[in-house]
Amino acid sequence: MIQRHLWRRVHRSLVPLAALPLLLTALSGSLYGTLSAQGIEAFWLMKLHTGNFGLVNLQPWYSPILALLTLFVIGSGIGLLLGSRSGRKPATPPS
Repeated sequence: MIQRHLWRRVHRSLVPLAALPLLLTALSGSLYGTLSAQGIEAFWLMKLHTGNFGLVNLQPWYSPILALLTLFVIGSGIGLLLGSRSGRKPATPPS
């Protein structure tokens, strides 16, 4: 029980950390594709998309970090889902 609570706490804290860069990557890639299809060059979006945030350049590590965060969040979520299903007590019929 305590271990499941710990995993749930870790999962809840990592989801926002993983969601923010994933959302930024998805939005910047989609917006860049839409703008470039209309002939508008917005290279700064591609820099954001690949992890170059101006003073902070994470390009060499951005993809592996996103991949690890995504895999951990998916794995912990599946583990919590399967753990909660196997840990359920059978319903007792009403008396």
